[in-house]
Amino acid sequence: MSATMKVSHESSTSLHTSIPTRTVVVMGGSYGGSRAAQLLAEGLPQGWRLVLVDRNSHMNHVYNFSRYAVLAGHEHKAFIPYINFPSSPLSDIHSCSTHVRVQATITSIDDHRINLSPNLGESQHSSLEFDYAIYALGSHLPSPIDLWSHEKGRMKSSLEPREIPTYGGTKSEGTSSLRERQERVGAAASVLVVGGGALGIQFATDIAAVYPQKRVTLLHSRHRLLPKFDDAIHEEALQGLQELNVRVILGERLDFESLQHTSKKGSSEPRVVRTLSGQTITADLLLLCTGQVPNTELLRDMDPRAVATDTGLASVLRTMQLCVPPPLKPHKFQADNDEDNDDDVLHWLRNFTFDIEEATGPSEFPPSSPSSPSFVHDDIPPTSSSPRVPYSPYSLSPSSSTDTLVESDLCQETLYPNIFVVGDAADAFNAIKAGHTAYYQAEVAARNILRLIHQDGKVGIAAKNDLDSELEEYAPGPPAIKVTLGMTKSVYEVNGIVGTKNDGVEDLDAAAMWAACGIRDVNEEDMFA
Repeated sequence: MSATMKVSHESSTSLHTSIPTRTVVVMGGSYGGSRAAQLLAEGLPQGWRLVLVDRNSHMNHVYNFSRYAVLAGHEHKAFIPYINFPSSPLSDIHSCSTHVRVQATITSIDDHRINLSPNLGESQHSSLEFDYAIYALGSHLPSPIDLWSHEKGRMKSSLEPREIPTYGGTKSEGTSSLRERQERVGAAASVLVVGGGALGIQFATDIAAVYPQKRVTLLHSRHRLLPKFDDAIHEEALQGLQELNVRVILGERLDFESLQHTSKKGSSEPRVVRTLSGQTITADLLLLCTGQVPNTELLRDMDPRAVATDTGLASVLRTMQLCVPPPLKPHKFQADNDEDNDDDVLHWLRNFTFDIEEATGPSEFPPSSPSSPSFVHDDIPPTSSSPRVPYSPYSLSPSSSTDTLVESDLCQETLYPNIFVVGDAADAFNAIKAGHTAYYQAEVAARNILRLIHQDGKVGIAAKNDLDSELEEYAPGPPAIKVTLGMTKSVYEVNGIVGTKNDGVEDLDAAAMWAACGIRDVNEEDMFA
């Protein structure tokens, strides 16, 4: 059991006076956030409500975005209604006493409040006080599938709109954006995909499979594809790319300055870019699939100590609570009692936390990879005793720079025991950044919140002797990944076993994710909702 600081009774009392019921807020409704919201809604006692906050009107099944940005006719299937949580206008959020969902953008947070604004416009700004929160805002998606186009001033894929329109997170806007990407892929004679992770591999093989006449090149800065996984994964992925006539260049980096000298719009000359070694590549369309950036700005603004400067990841305890150790109290050593002195020094050392940054190798791009499931496979076993969740294709695992801080017994208390962080935003003990990872972390966080609420409702000996109040600790499972290699073929690694399958379908079995979101037996027409 990890010792944690309880939420102060003073804070809880003040909250009672400002809202009709006590509140748990889940920030982010993707793979991890949706699972946490489901468990909390089922387990919260009377007098508590759940508020799910997400800027999108529908759950975005982002791991189908790359396929749907190439192959037309399925884009509407990537946006799944939140059927379990009725929507509330931002202006009514304070009066709701039941579980609700609000579509809004979170502008700031502190230890017991989030500030919200509508996605579009400047009116109706609001704040929401909470007792407990789960931060499940994941990471900013790579450029080719980032519908929000959030990063200003960054190098962008040419698959993005040249003039980015205002985006409000609705299904109609999302499907329109994917259709525009389909048109650009279709119009390009040659395509350069930069990045040999799952996203890059899937983009390259999908384009080559749908448009075999196009010249498709995959450029990767390392000498192995998917280097965090078994060597056999690299071999199978490379073979799949070659079978589709994708030109693969390994161990080379793109010279971004060469992008400034490509042909002007309307020119009949082919666009040519080069690598740092001088190798040239013809590319009408550029897709930068070079990883994701953790979406932890709000946590950093709240408390800079919560986020590692090198990785951008939030430090967490094994309980998935945000880890910011409390400041050390000045300690007096009693000179007249040597035995007491020894005990005091030992106590001081055990509670001292070093700020250590592990050195990492040079990297061309920020820590990578999205976060979630795309397929359910009955013959591939789950990696946890929890209910089956589809595996994510984009599952790289950047090394943790904060293991010394959060994994040792030195950090057992935190200034934010009521805030939990799951998924791509969390530095969770070298867990891969994947949807099924976020799913299982969210389960741990949700169950621990329910335990804390249960514990808070008891007093004295009853609370002390209640074993159910002990907080659960998260431990990552073995790496698991599945990567498509065109329309039907795929390669996977589960529990150390690498294999291939040839049973893929065009829409990547979207109905399975709809079922996981509670919409079973869905038909084609229903998916337009």
